[in-house]
Amino acid sequence: MWVAAALALGPAVSNGIGRFAYALVLPAMRSDLHWTYTEAGWVNTANALGYLAGALATLRLLRGVRLQGLFAAAMVVTTAAIFASGLSRSYPLLLSLRFVAGLSGAVVFIGGGTLVAELFAARPERAPAAISVYFAGGGFGILLSGIPLPWLFELRGPAAWNLAWIGLGTLCAALCIPSVASALRVQGAPAARKPARWSRRPLLASLVGYFVFAIGSIVYMTFIVAWMRDRGAGAAAVSTVWGVLGIAIVLAVVPAKMALERWGAARTLTASIAVCTIGAALPLASTSLGSMVLSAALFGAGFFIPPAAVTALSQRALPREAWGSGVATYTVCFAAGQPIGPALAGAVADATGTLFAGLLTAVAVLVACCAIAALQKEP
Repeated sequence: MWVAAALALGPAVSNGIGRFAYALVLPAMRSDLHWTYTEAGWVNTANALGYLAGALATLRLLRGVRLQGLFAAAMVVTTAAIFASGLSRSYPLLLSLRFVAGLSGAVVFIGGGTLVAELFAARPERAPAAISVYFAGGGFGILLSGIPLPWLFELRGPAAWNLAWIGLGTLCAALCIPSVASALRVQGAPAARKPARWSRRPLLASLVGYFVFAIGSIVYMTFIVAWMRDRGAGAAAVSTVWGVLGIAIVLAVVPAKMALERWGAARTLTASIAVCTIGAALPLASTSLGSMVLSAALFGAGFFIPPAAVTALSQRALPREAWGSGVATYTVCFAAGQPIGPALAGAVADATGTLFAGLLTAVAVLVACCAIAALQKEP
């Protein structure tokens, strides 16, 4: 379990910081670089496209590359891309760096998830706990970035966005050390050597639902801080809400483990998406601090449970040698949906003159996602 906890620093870097910290930096970058909402959305869309490319590449790399080394190399590349994002004001270069961070981040996410599943291959009753701990790492990364960044912009203004990326890159470098060291300790991982063919049909509803979940959820993670800033929120409010989001993801380890054990992976997937939907809808009714804290708590509680649920679905429905391929396939579906969300919400916001319509669209997508996920049967 300690190895699983150290591997969880992978999602902290690849997702919590590499993907979602952009929401904290976005308002400052948009102000200092004079971006439209569409331009700001495309920066995260570039990251999502990279994530899709990384997921597709990992499906192929699983056939002949040692998974532990692949995880370690991807952690280093992700860290370098985050750090380098603070060294240029060029829009094309920033798009490219976000693409690279997404590409390598997907490799980290899939590789680490497969390694965690491998930890308890001989003791499947402990696997839900290990999987839950691993995906909670994303919340830890969100928490680490959410505490200092709002105050940095409060003290230094929007022009400090480059310092934010440099600081985040330095933090990621420190997190790489225990995570990579633990990855190299994992034995086995046959999925990296002998992937098996498997049928997608029994898991089709969850694959489609996971794709739709990506479209809706990434809008919240991209624009919720910008929505708060537009409504007059200060550094204290943003730091509090983002911190609550991270803490909720970390604390979701316990209900995720209990749900996977008692309800099964399919019902857990549907329930967690429903919780996220309620959390995403609350800011449309009110942006008071109390409402935003509740929104962050609910969204955070559900947000990283779907990855744990689909990892458990892969483990329960597929032969051991296909676990890596199963996790990668789910990640491809998720990655294919994520580029759509920020670009769509940004375009809707520019067309209507407010983020309200973009966030409302995301909620509607999440409602549809709940209905689709409910069709998935337990393996």
